[in-house]
Amino acid sequence: MHERSLPASPNWYCSRCSDVCSRGLLGVGAKNIVYLIDVSAASCRVVGELVGHKDLVSGFSFCQHAGQSHICVSSSSDGSIRFWDSDNKTLIREHAAHQSPISAVHWSPVDKNLVVSGDEKGIVVCHWFHTGDTASFFPEPRTIFCLTCSPHSWSTVAVGYKDGMIVLIDVSKKGEVMQRLRGHDDEIHSLAWSPLCGDSRPEDSEVHIVTNGESAGEEKDCYLASGSKDQTLRIWSTVKGKGVMTLKLPYLKKRGSAVDPGVKERLWLSVHWPKGRPTQLVSSCFSGELVLWDLTKTGKQRWTLLGSSADGQNHSRIVFNMSSVHLQDDRELLISTSMDREIKCWDLDSLDCCWTLPTLGGFVYTLTFSPVGAGCLALGVGDNMIRVWNTLTTQNQYDTRSFWQGIKSKVTALAWHPKREGSLSFGTDDGKVGIYDVFSNKPPQISSSYHRKTVYTLAWGPPVPPMSFGAAGGKSSYSLYSCAGEGIILQHDPSKLSGEASDIDKLIRDTNNIKHKLSPHTDLSWKPDGKVVAIGNEDGCIDVYQAPSLKLLCSIQQHHKIINTLRWHHEHSSPPELHGLLASGSSNAIVYVHDLRSVIEDPPDSPVVLTEPYRRLCGHTAKITSMAWSPHHEAQLVTASYDGTAQVWDVLQEAPVSNYRGHVGYLLCVDWSPVDPDVIWTGGKDFTVQEWRVSKQEFTKPPKGKKMVELREKKTNLKQKRKNKKTPGAGGATPSEMNGEPVTGGEKSVTGQELSGEDEEDEVSSTKSPVPPPATFETQRKSSAAAKSKDKAVFPDTLLKKKKPRSMLPLSTCMDHRPKEELLQDCITLASVRHNSAPPAGCVPGQGEHIHLGLFSDRQALHRMFEAEEEGHVEAGHYDSVVYLRLWSGDLEGALQLATEKGELNDHLLSIAPMAGFQVWSRAVEAFVKQLCLQEQYLKAASHLLSINKLYEAVDLLQSHKLYREAIALVKARLPADEPVLKELYTCWAAVLEKDGHLSAAAKCYLAAGASFDAAKVIARKNDVSSLRTAASLARISGEVALAQLLALRCAKDLAGAENWVEAQEVLSSQEGLLVHRLHLCVTELLSVMLADSGVIPQSCVSTHPWASPGGGHISIQDRVRDVWEEQFGVSQKSEGHCSAGALLQELKSVESPAPTTNVPLRQVLLYSSLHLTRSLLSWLLDDDGQLMKELWQAAAWPRDTGHFCVSAELCRLLFPDGDITVCSRKYPRTLPHTEEEEAAAAANSLQAFVHYHRLYERWWSSSANNQQIQNGPPPSAAESCAGDEAKDKVVNGGLSETGVCSPAGEVDKLDFDASLLLCESHAAYQATQRSVREIQERLAAMMLQHSRAQGGQLDSGEKPADASTQMSSTRESSDRRGSTDAGGRPDDQETLLSLSTRMSEHQKQLADLPDTTKMYPRPDVVECCLVLLHCTKSSLPVSESLQQKAKDLLRKYASGPSVLRAAQRFLT
Repeated sequence: MHERSLPASPNWYCSRCSDVCSRGLLGVGAKNIVYLIDVSAASCRVVGELVGHKDLVSGFSFCQHAGQSHICVSSSSDGSIRFWDSDNKTLIREHAAHQSPISAVHWSPVDKNLVVSGDEKGIVVCHWFHTGDTASFFPEPRTIFCLTCSPHSWSTVAVGYKDGMIVLIDVSKKGEVMQRLRGHDDEIHSLAWSPLCGDSRPEDSEVHIVTNGESAGEEKDCYLASGSKDQTLRIWSTVKGKGVMTLKLPYLKKRGSAVDPGVKERLWLSVHWPKGRPTQLVSSCFSGELVLWDLTKTGKQRWTLLGSSADGQNHSRIVFNMSSVHLQDDRELLISTSMDREIKCWDLDSLDCCWTLPTLGGFVYTLTFSPVGAGCLALGVGDNMIRVWNTLTTQNQYDTRSFWQGIKSKVTALAWHPKREGSLSFGTDDGKVGIYDVFSNKPPQISSSYHRKTVYTLAWGPPVPPMSFGAAGGKSSYSLYSCAGEGIILQHDPSKLSGEASDIDKLIRDTNNIKHKLSPHTDLSWKPDGKVVAIGNEDGCIDVYQAPSLKLLCSIQQHHKIINTLRWHHEHSSPPELHGLLASGSSNAIVYVHDLRSVIEDPPDSPVVLTEPYRRLCGHTAKITSMAWSPHHEAQLVTASYDGTAQVWDVLQEAPVSNYRGHVGYLLCVDWSPVDPDVIWTGGKDFTVQEWRVSKQEFTKPPKGKKMVELREKKTNLKQKRKNKKTPGAGGATPSEMNGEPVTGGEKSVTGQELSGEDEEDEVSSTKSPVPPPATFETQRKSSAAAKSKDKAVFPDTLLKKKKPRSMLPLSTCMDHRPKEELLQDCITLASVRHNSAPPAGCVPGQGEHIHLGLFSDRQALHRMFEAEEEGHVEAGHYDSVVYLRLWSGDLEGALQLATEKGELNDHLLSIAPMAGFQVWSRAVEAFVKQLCLQEQYLKAASHLLSINKLYEAVDLLQSHKLYREAIALVKARLPADEPVLKELYTCWAAVLEKDGHLSAAAKCYLAAGASFDAAKVIARKNDVSSLRTAASLARISGEVALAQLLALRCAKDLAGAENWVEAQEVLSSQEGLLVHRLHLCVTELLSVMLADSGVIPQSCVSTHPWASPGGGHISIQDRVRDVWEEQFGVSQKSEGHCSAGALLQELKSVESPAPTTNVPLRQVLLYSSLHLTRSLLSWLLDDDGQLMKELWQAAAWPRDTGHFCVSAELCRLLFPDGDITVCSRKYPRTLPHTEEEEAAAAANSLQAFVHYHRLYERWWSSSANNQQIQNGPPPSAAESCAGDEAKDKVVNGGLSETGVCSPAGEVDKLDFDASLLLCESHAAYQATQRSVREIQERLAAMMLQHSRAQGGQLDSGEKPADASTQMSSTRESSDRRGSTDAGGRPDDQETLLSLSTRMSEHQKQLADLPDTTKMYPRPDVVECCLVLLHCTKSSLPVSESLQQKAKDLLRKYASGPSVLRAAQRFLT
């Protein structure tokens, strides 16, 4: 029937909604239709539809058996299964065995008659095609997501469930569960069996291929692949009943693709096992990619991406279904469907995309060919996208591009620019108008003027005032006109869409002097020459205006219903007498053609009214929606109608030429091919665009009679509904259209209401909601009234009735519903009472049987009636009615009392309570406040307390319920600023905020309460730099000087730790009295920069001052510091006052410096070292040499004692570049005299010894490197020069524990310092005693451990002491260390706790007798220095004989430990 077509989009979130047979025929479920597509490696073609399902198609499968491959089966959400003949497109049989929506169906690959389906309730049904029998099973009470029949056994079916369970059932045994496969923890989206049985064995994450079938005695195994929402693929062994392999989806970087970022999609993991490829598996991925898995490989080599050879081949959204087919040319094709509304074909050998078939996800509202670009067809679709199809390309028959940017609604109107290629204007359902350049990737230009309703029509035409007045100034020669559902036409300036669009109604009124209200416009069409424009109106009238002033030429009053479409005959290659033909279509079925040539060429003085057409085209049975003149013929017109057909007419002969019936449902748009005279394109409600040939159509006229039958049925249903109003929903939905004549007058064919009806169907694939019946969609368009009228028509009257309010007087009301005789007797009784005649005995109006007469008698009778009604309301629990009855009778206090007791007080009662007096009102307010508090309406309760002047009670109420913000606002608004309760509120709120972690808000509360100290403290709790800085500033502003300084110091310390020196100085400079700490930071910064420059610490500075730039390595650090202090901080020997060195030193002494440990970070070490360096420099300014020396010793000791040897060595070099500690400065000539103070002298000697110690190592390394000609390599250590571990430990601990210390270049002939200072015997004895004490302590600890274990009792035979190896090793080490320390001592096994304690006390006495200065200011390890000095003699570094002899003597006397003794032995023999 048709040539090419774009089908509806495949349904989403279905496990198997498409399948392909061995002949290459693809079936795809879209909405409630199955589309049949003929596929090959080169192209595809839609060849037919299977129409009949009333609800969504949820599954589809072909029979894959020879001779039966044309039979297929489909399932639907309505619970039906249908068997089809795909050759004849006919229904074979329908089964309705399911009561719930079917979620999966599959035709068995083994048994040609077996079809298995599963529904959302968990029911599995077997259908036998040849007999029509069915059998139902209920294996698991879970929601079925997918199922697959085994290709190896007819009775085995794998079922995947929503909760991640997979079950294998045997349908030959009433659905008995064979295996439960557990492993996935989310929805099972897809299941696929291995095509071969017993061949692919993915065990232990590998696949072994068994060529000759199965091994002897081994059961044949089958493998099943599953894809789940948990982002994994699993392969299961059906024999073992467990997973043998898990494949996790790779995260692929998504390539740029046209996907609407506002659409959030979930993962769908489909899996397909191609036939003949047991080791290869295809799966979908996160964003539309397809992945081929090679199960024989591992890691990243395991998967390959399909379509990676070129961009744009992959799907851009998640993939739902895959199926494969072997063609006769031995090519294997894979077909995939996706959320991106594309069907793609892949070659499984090359992994490239062969072709792409676009599909449509909504009504096709408009289609139009470009007048400039030949064959360029634009489609406006209800899925919020524009498609532009290049219909003339030969390589790709479906070469389309999608445009979605800037479009958030259905595209209902399109118009190409008459001259500018690629310029396409569009209008949408939400009233937006814009212009796309289809040849660029830019987003569209959007007009700033929006319509309030759906845009119906767009047209390009000459500008009219006010725009035409500026046309000469380079303005565009075309304006864009838009007509929309609210009935107005706007003129947009395409060159300035941001400007205001003009309503042409104003021009029409002014030009034609019209005073009355114009009829709402519904369509417009400019004559091709731009001289006149025809405008259709809602009342069926067509007005023709002359441009540019829009003078009314004539009015055509032919139609009596809303005008849907207007078209002028084209002017190219046609006789002039045809140029004035105007065709019009409305909501009745007749097409009228008027000849306006005479009116246009000879304009009348006053507008004429035309009531007779030039030609009348009759044949359609429903409203006309669109039309197009043939550009190739003279006076041939094609029309599209709601009767579901397109009709070609010979207008002059009023004869039908050809009728096209290929669509399902009504048509919305039509256009004639600009290149082929025989080809027409149509689009409609069935989500398709179809290309068809006029000459190949079977029919020439639209179908007759069908519409009248439907009309009679609808009228019958309508009458039945009116009769049976008490039966809700009887007879189905009421149509809103009768034979093209709408129930409400004046609508157009694609209204907003019909669009909203489409919402259920438009994105039908993304939700499993039913498709509404066709009658629901046959609604009207282009009218604001249509929505209201449709709502009233569709729903039965009983559903629209509002619930009646409860009667205030139910007892008396029910008395009026008695039999007629009793009601007549009531009239006689009432007349007797009114005229004082003798009433019946016992008749008291307002009581008993005559309660209803109280309404017609005196007031006393009314009160009696009220009392009886009140009793009835109380019994029924309707206390609000009782309250109103008392209110009406004047008992206001009683009404309030009752409402209070029953908790029925409300704002209305409270508003009238003052009428009963202040006391009553006050009590009512208090009761209402309690009621509101029970209902947790605290703000309202507090407001009511204010009404009776109970301010403090209102504040307490708010505070007690933690509404501090409102309570504070109330107090500040009503009470004086010094009110004590305000401070209490701020304090309480601050405590709550602080507890919840809202520290900034808490600080504001403390500030408002006058507690600045607490405000600063609470901000500082965060303890980050910005919080501390803020807290310090806050404290300074508030006058809390001590706290401000403390916080500033904390902040500066953190910044210094991060080496942000500039900000650290800024923080300190903002506070007064912190000069000495600024000096300390200055020293730290200089020290860090100089150490980083020398390479001993890493360079990670955030910010630094210009004066701290590296360089000047020959200048000592003391000189640099003094220069910076004097220039930047004004501190020198001459400074006085708070800048004097004495005051600063005194302040700095208060800063504590902890004892150094190896756990202190390097940045902290530099901070503490620079603290002592700062003190030493201040002592220097005060000429206090003793204190200077002690502080310098402390500065050098900090990095050494914390294990940073290289930093200590470099610091000594920076302090004393000449290696002489007496030369303190070069710039400020000063030599430190030998001080008389014992402690200072000891510090000086110790410091000088360490300077020599570092220089000794430098000379030894340099000498060793030069002798061995090693460049940039480590020199030989003492461990390499002498056997034994102890010497190695000594040297490494002493000098080789750090890397990165560069030896000085150049040769060294001799020692250039006095090394005798390193060989001090008193310090050697002190160090030896310390070593002995440590060894004894270790032995005592080992003995105590052994004793405690023995006390614990005998260990179990199977138990091993946890620390046995540790204990043995420590005992061995201690015995090795002890060695021959105590010559002639007792053997190990004879030593006791007593003997060790005795030796310990002797050593401790020796240590106590030593001078304090020896212990306070230690020196480098003497034994180590002796070894290094003696090694230097081996490295051609001359050492004096006396010095060598002294070193040997000290070694003989104080060397301990076997390894050290072995190292010393080579020098002592």
